[in-house]
Amino acid sequence: MSNDLAFEPAWKQAELVASGDISPVELTEMYLRRIDELDPKLNAFITVAADQALDAARKAEAAAGSGAELPPLYGVPIAIKDLEMTAGLRSTLGSPALADYVPDDDSVVVERVRRSGAIILGKTNTPEIGISFKTVTDSPLAGFCHNPWDTDRTTGGSSGGSGAAVVAGLCALATGSDGGGSVRIPASFCGVFGFKPTHGRIPRACGYGNPEPNQFAQSGPMTRNVRDGALLLQALSGPDERDPNSMRHSDAPDLLSDLDRPPDRLRIGWSPDFDYGVVDPEVAATAEKAARVFEGLGHTVEQVELGLTADLADHFWNIFAANAYAALGHLLDDPAVELGPDGVEALSMGRAVTGSAYASSLRAVEELRQRMAAVMERYDLIASPTTSVTAFDPDSPPTHAGGRKFEGVYGFYPFTYIFNMTGQPAASLPCGFVDGLPVGLQLAGRFADDGLVLRASAAFEQAAPWGDRRPSVA
Repeated sequence: MSNDLAFEPAWKQAELVASGDISPVELTEMYLRRIDELDPKLNAFITVAADQALDAARKAEAAAGSGAELPPLYGVPIAIKDLEMTAGLRSTLGSPALADYVPDDDSVVVERVRRSGAIILGKTNTPEIGISFKTVTDSPLAGFCHNPWDTDRTTGGSSGGSGAAVVAGLCALATGSDGGGSVRIPASFCGVFGFKPTHGRIPRACGYGNPEPNQFAQSGPMTRNVRDGALLLQALSGPDERDPNSMRHSDAPDLLSDLDRPPDRLRIGWSPDFDYGVVDPEVAATAEKAARVFEGLGHTVEQVELGLTADLADHFWNIFAANAYAALGHLLDDPAVELGPDGVEALSMGRAVTGSAYASSLRAVEELRQRMAAVMERYDLIASPTTSVTAFDPDSPPTHAGGRKFEGVYGFYPFTYIFNMTGQPAASLPCGFVDGLPVGLQLAGRFADDGLVLRASAAFEQAAPWGDRRPSVA
């Protein structure tokens, strides 16, 4: 079987399964062979569920090609980030403390993945409890996830395993989760499409431990093309009473019907640094050149002053860390549990956040939302680099760019967490290379306008296609 099939779009694979031209078993066996061959070089998976995947594929084969109406991803192999609970399949959160944990129930995201007809191949690598202060995927349970473009480099985090698996053709598509950039950062470093939906678009419930207040995090798709991302997003979207945050969206809009319709004339605000970030000049130039592609499509691109400041990162971490402790603090407080250094640091930080600091940071978030809402009255989209740098060696990360030192907890990532705080939808699109490593263009839209971000991403993909680029390791 040709390796080209491994890189066929998921939507095309679903069509081939529905027509009977290929079987779910053939697809699943192909990806399992690729995982067996390539993952020792990448470490993208924590758990490979070969037996369960093949069993599900055999059951799916009975209806494939029958002419019956099938779910949208029927028979298509998918990888799940190992922060999601999977019934009957080891779910570790990247932690030795949960190395043998097998839940009885699926998370809402996994429920919907199964409902879509997709075949779960396994669970992808993530830093412990999804938090790495270096924003790399290096779990104390599973180890370092290697970037397929250069295996000495990081994939970023925390959805690094999903990013590596997608770009290397170890699955058709994957889920990630994004609390401060954890879909978009590895999408940028690995050269795939990653989408953080509007907050509440995809319910988050039935995770490990206590319910999380969850002001910032959303699950989202990581795919090799925009249509696959929209297809998976559609399958995961819609309210669920177990997640009150999801109730703000009363339905799951059709994100596919208008995907290929070019957007009406857009006004796009471009920012190379969000007014405070330190950015590699070559990364900024590559992303700006990509943003200017929209001018050739008849849209307006102009530089925008956002007035953002570095102290926003402190407010982000106050809320993010306190929420993590509210959900998972029992792991820190149990003397029998052994956590890695990032898990200890993150949960200890959350435990130390005072009520007054938390309240002050909530106010800062509301002020940021008001400021960005005013900006979005003037612009349809905000464009920026996704990250300040390309993928780096985690043992020797860069310290300076453009004559300035990287400062603060936001480090190389001043662009992503802002939209977790505001709840706006944001995507990372592959837009070029610097020294052989991918660069991402971030597009962010108005709250709840996920469809426009997807349509603009599809228009960019058509004008500057990236689908034929594959790392040599694949």
